[in-house]
Amino acid sequence: MTAFLRSLGPEQQVSLLFVLLFGLLLLATGVGVLLSLRERQSTEEPVSGRAQRLQDYQALLRNSWAMALVFWIGWALGEHVAIVLFGLISFFVLREFISLSPTRRGDHRSLVLAFFIVLPLQYALVWTERFNLFTVFIPVYVFLAVPVVSALGNDPQRFLERNAKLQWGIMVCVYGMSHVPALMLLNFPSFVGKNAFLVFFLVLVVQTCMLVQHIAARGLQRPVAPAISASFHWRSWAWGLLAGGLLGALLSGITPFKPLPAMAMALVACAAGSLGHLVMKAIKRDRGVTHWGADGRSVTGASGLLDRVDALCFAAPVFFHSVRWTFNL
Repeated sequence: MTAFLRSLGPEQQVSLLFVLLFGLLLLATGVGVLLSLRERQSTEEPVSGRAQRLQDYQALLRNSWAMALVFWIGWALGEHVAIVLFGLISFFVLREFISLSPTRRGDHRSLVLAFFIVLPLQYALVWTERFNLFTVFIPVYVFLAVPVVSALGNDPQRFLERNAKLQWGIMVCVYGMSHVPALMLLNFPSFVGKNAFLVFFLVLVVQTCMLVQHIAARGLQRPVAPAISASFHWRSWAWGLLAGGLLGALLSGITPFKPLPAMAMALVACAAGSLGHLVMKAIKRDRGVTHWGADGRSVTGASGLLDRVDALCFAAPVFFHSVRWTFNL
């Protein structure tokens, strides 16, 4: 089997990866259909608990299908199309974030700056592979420019709070997300044409960590931050990290890492993603919502897209910079 995989070219290996991925998703979807039919026929368990678990499973499946399709389209149509695609995702998740953050008339210039200047420029820096400027453009220049533009709007009421919300939205939705397509442009001397594996590695280990953490939290008492998340416990978090790290070591063959470095990279990404997910839960509690898009309906224009990528927005920049530092790229 190993000899067969090595005999394939980089493009054929990535194609095989997506064939296996979609095959697993089809299998999981079939299981979901069977569970749904069983749920309709069975009356042994209270409907509410059974239905809730089924809804969680179906939500996870929808998220996995959406992410797999986005990555497949991006890879199939080329790196530059992937950059544009992730730029659109950033636009929608930023719109979703801002829609739940109250703004005033004095914020209009800052919003125009964020959506139509900062976002395109950030992805243009990815497109041109100017990684040194790309990594500091938002945290330095944009963070200084946003309050200046806002001050020119001549509205001092809740000035600090309004600008902090916008800066945080840009940081998560634009800066964090833009690191995903940037992974596909890193130049590894012995890994040419296989960078899609890095994106797959990142998404899979983070999603696995989140899933195991969610399952392990069932039945546990005394969450760490009960006012923010009833499912975040140190024990379940440790189980999630362990699962993500072990999976990372097992997937080292499709990355430029050896098993132990691959485990370390997976642990870094899982820690950042899971803690970032907790942060985004805190923001949702502050805004008085449980989901960015409730019950699958679009309350902000993007149907809860931010719920599906919030962990990735935190994990991607940490993983990207860890890879660059490790390989001195």
